[in-house]
Amino acid sequence: MTPDSRTPDSRTRDAATRDGTAPDSPDGTVLLPIATTARIRALLGELGRPARSTAVVALVVLVAGAAVSLLAAPLLGDIVDRVAGSVGGPPVGTAQGRGADAVWPPVLGLAGIALVQGLLGALGVALAARFCETLLAGLRERFVDRALHLPQSRVEAAGAGDLTSRVTDDVAVVGEAVREAVPELARAALLVGLTGVGLAVLDWRFLLAALLAVPVQIWTARSFLGRSTPLYTAQRIAGGAQQQQLLDTASGLPTVRAFRLHDRHATTIAERAAEVARLAVAVVRMHTRLFGRLNLAEFIGLGTVLVTGFWLVGSGGTSIGTASAAALYFVNLFTPINIVLFQLDAAQTALAGLRRIVGVADLDPEHAPDSPAGTDGSGVRVRGLGHSYVDGHPVLADVDLDVPAGERVALVGASGAGKSTLAGIVAGVHSPGTGGVEIGGAALESLGPDERRAAVALVTQESHVFAGTLADDLRLARPDADDDALFSALDRVGAGGWAHALPDGLGTVVGDGGHRLPVVAAQQLALARVVLTDPAVLVLDEATAEAGSAGARALEESVEAALAGRTGLVVAHRLTQAVAADRVVVLDAGRVVEQGPHHELVAAGGRYAGLWMAWSGARGGTEPDTSETGPARAGTQT
Repeated sequence: MTPDSRTPDSRTRDAATRDGTAPDSPDGTVLLPIATTARIRALLGELGRPARSTAVVALVVLVAGAAVSLLAAPLLGDIVDRVAGSVGGPPVGTAQGRGADAVWPPVLGLAGIALVQGLLGALGVALAARFCETLLAGLRERFVDRALHLPQSRVEAAGAGDLTSRVTDDVAVVGEAVREAVPELARAALLVGLTGVGLAVLDWRFLLAALLAVPVQIWTARSFLGRSTPLYTAQRIAGGAQQQQLLDTASGLPTVRAFRLHDRHATTIAERAAEVARLAVAVVRMHTRLFGRLNLAEFIGLGTVLVTGFWLVGSGGTSIGTASAAALYFVNLFTPINIVLFQLDAAQTALAGLRRIVGVADLDPEHAPDSPAGTDGSGVRVRGLGHSYVDGHPVLADVDLDVPAGERVALVGASGAGKSTLAGIVAGVHSPGTGGVEIGGAALESLGPDERRAAVALVTQESHVFAGTLADDLRLARPDADDDALFSALDRVGAGGWAHALPDGLGTVVGDGGHRLPVVAAQQLALARVVLTDPAVLVLDEATAEAGSAGARALEESVEAALAGRTGLVVAHRLTQAVAADRVVVLDAGRVVEQGPHHELVAAGGRYAGLWMAWSGARGGTEPDTSETGPARAGTQT
């Protein structure tokens, strides 16, 4: 196969596999990209550049706070020397003690250190958190922008669970790390480094003794970090796969029931859950080993420092207070070292999520071509169209179709005939395996994002009500629309009545956490967005299927209003929609087998006539009166 003959989707998957940024999930799905460390650094550097002055000030304040905190141990050692001097004479290298009054100066110094350290620590953490939150806000905005512009085929190839787990779980984990882990990690790391300097100032031999714990700590950190990154990444991927399986089962529940796939889906869900549980247990075991090794390092280091202090005091090389200060320094290292490792744990978890977020945020946005193709009308032309979801099992084969501007075509056929696939390709959701689609004389793939949105829109049976006010939901289609335009669109599709009756009108919060809209109202809302977008071609994929018999008539009237003045391609789940169409196209096994006006196809006695007889017979009626559907356009049969 030559490079030019591959589909855009396959070329994307091949490139992703080569650079290692789009690993496969457990079920073989091609996931969305995962960023490399270099790309994370580059993107975070770009997003953090406007706020780098805040980062510099935060670093200076944190260093100052850590340095001030190190003065506590020498002052405590001084207190020990003063007390020792007042009891048994002045220790080597110190002044004569003067009783209880002698400890007041260092005690006051400790109080001052605590106050200054607290203020500098709080200020430094706040500044670091502000910088990190600014960085995270920019990353979120970039992620949402790229996610909204992802081709639907890319999302479907990865599975909705991959994207939703990044939007929810990964963003939450990274946000928590930004607020807590990163500032604490920076502060603790500074304390560890400056404490080493403090030990060297007291006596270089104390530092040497403390360093004996470092090999165990390095071994612990290397072992932990080496295992944690791939383990946390696997945990995230397994969580996304589990979420995807739950979504697939929930959304396809009618199909699961119809084909008695309960056991298969239950088994798959159990396997996904077992993998998530297995990885969780592996994380717990990794943490247990981490704690044990940390305790060993602390025992080695503290024991060596105490032995060194005993030797130096006995030989007259230092005072009891200095040895006490060295021991306090090392004991005080326990907390920051543990914080560093524990926050590295959180940082590794966040890094796994950050790799997945940046993987999407770093995608190249869709751009209009350098020389926009444009369209010179709203007709649809399909030539040699072929498509397969699985190699060797074509869903469409050599489909040719011409839809003149303003014509309404109904796609009819048994389940699996390829109707929805054809509709999705015309709408730009799927990329064709072979052949191509033209809208208004321009190849669909040559149109930029804005041109494509103006050229064609797709409405399926699964409409979504976004959380927010009704006005905000509608303005997703046209941000500059005023209230009159919004109500006009709602009125056109028959939704004005219930929209005016809402408690706060256009200001009523709808969607999750707000006013729940019934199925018909939600679909009318989607159709109102179509009216506001005003595409030249409207593709309807069983857009009234979820309405049920009670709301079907009202929703079909809404569809008629949205289609008025546009070229329409309707996947008909009710043959009354075919009756109202200018032309009916019958598909079977991915091929066009008949096309023409409804009454001609019924009279021809072919495949469509059989479907119509079964449909009308099941309803105990006869063919509806089609006199109001307008004159039928000339059609052909194949």
